Amino acid sequence: MPQVEPACVIYNPHAGRGRAMRVLWQLRQPWSQEFVLRPSRGPGHAEELAQQAAEEGFAVVIAAGGDGTVHEVGNGLLRAARSAIFSTWPIGSTNDYAFSIGLDRWWKRRRERLPLQVRYLDVGEIRTPGGKRRYFLNGLGLGFNGAVTVEARKISWLRGLPLFAWATLKALWKHFEAIPMQIRFDDLVRQTPTLALTMNIAHREGGFLMTPRASLVDGLLDYVHAGPIGRWDLFRHLPNMAAGTIPEDSPGVWLGRAKRVHIHAERPVRIHLDGEFFCHPEDGQCEFTIETLPRRLPVHTFGLNAPAG
Repeated sequence: MPQVEPACVIYNPHAGRGRAMRVLWQLRQPWSQEFVLRPSRGPGHAEELAQQAAEEGFAVVIAAGGDGTVHEVGNGLLRAARSAIFSTWPIGSTNDYAFSIGLDRWWKRRRERLPLQVRYLDVGEIRTPGGKRRYFLNGLGLGFNGAVTVEARKISWLRGLPLFAWATLKALWKHFEAIPMQIRFDDLVRQTPTLALTMNIAHREGGFLMTPRASLVDGLLDYVHAGPIGRWDLFRHLPNMAAGTIPEDSPGVWLGRAKRVHIHAERPVRIHLDGEFFCHPEDGQCEFTIETLPRRLPVHTFGLNAPAG
């Protein structure tokens, strides 16, 4: 049997409310010859470790954790001078990206050692006029969506969709504000107070199936744009958001696709990328350009219907 080159596993020791460490300890012995484990020590460290691992020559770099770890490892690989395949072990509180690339299903059957495919998948990029730039693998949430993430981080006793459903209810009463802004989706310009904006490469945001028809290889962002709707209207949409059945004719809610989006808000806004904050209102950011980078990152997938890289 040929020697298998080890992959680098970058893990957040606190992912999944401590569940990550228990799972990795169980895997340590049977898989010890196949993987090199490197823990992150704080915000931004997983990104540094991923860039370093790629430049050291690891062919595969694995984000072991939730979507925050996915975000940092993905950014590290995208900034590295050498290419490496991105993979993930979904052992965090929410694993939205793993859901879309099929690795949540593979992980449940990991003892079978089922083969993975490598696909070159789309990546999102956000920029500000001041030069701040960041990549995202799964999706971006603006406005109310960012407030939900704020509330989710205060809750330690839930995981997955229940966590974000409860955080949504809390944000519904504490952070409900529609900010006037102009948003250009390619050639379509919409000027309206905006409560929330989801722009996804993949399918879910906080466990909610916001963009079920998104393709990870079409070079487009699937978006859900909520204008000045009321609290009751948003509450009424929660089951549809969870099931991926938001009606296309809902008043004040627009669904669509775009390659390039430009946002100018009249007041500073909050934005999260893959569940990690890009900016808060106190940062003073009002203008953003978001676009897709088609087929930019080689990714391990399982059962994903996409062209091979």
